[in-house]
Amino acid sequence: MDISKILSHCDHTLLAVDATWEQIKQVCDDGIRFSTASVCIPASYVAKANEYVGDKLPICTVIGFPNGYSTTDVLNEIKVVKEACGGKILKVIIETCLLTDDEKKEMCRVVTESGADFIKTSTGFSKGGATREDIALFAENIGPNVRMKAAGGIRSFEDAEDFLALGCDRLGTSAIVKLAKKQTVSGY
Repeated sequence: MDISKILSHCDHTLLAVDATWEQIKQVCDDGIRFSTASVCIPASYVAKANEYVGDKLPICTVIGFPNGYSTTDVLNEIKVVKEACGGKILKVIIETCLLTDDEKKEMCRVVTESGADFIKTSTGFSKGGATREDIALFAENIGPNVRMKAAGGIRSFEDAEDFLALGCDRLGTSAIVKLAKKQTVSGY
């Protein structure tokens, strides 16, 4: 698969609590340079980043991240958040490494019924990331209106290709842009 095609499915991400504006600006510059699907950054930088990039790149952020401690009634909460999005994309992270297969199936049902646009495997802040098995489970249990995002542990072009081939529409990773930058520098 062409590297630019892979990059177009990547949400280039920097969610470190100590991220600086200079780091966020670099992530935005990289996102524009490599035509990523979006950049995913802390909410405190969204307005400044949006002003910085204009219409060159979608800006993505997170709420209740990484622990989801603000949750109330899950299905209702996702519906309310989706309504508040005003037509913007909503991705729901379910942290698959902490759930049983039955719990993952239940979350597929909840995310489908909620009207959310994506179900995502991982925050990247817990003990495990995306697995091919979890994406296969998602594919069998989500509705046709829900797309899949694999995140956490995607470190190579081969990993990215695998997850896209399994049906993922988005990848949450910073490694793919770093690899693309290395290839650009080394002349590949």
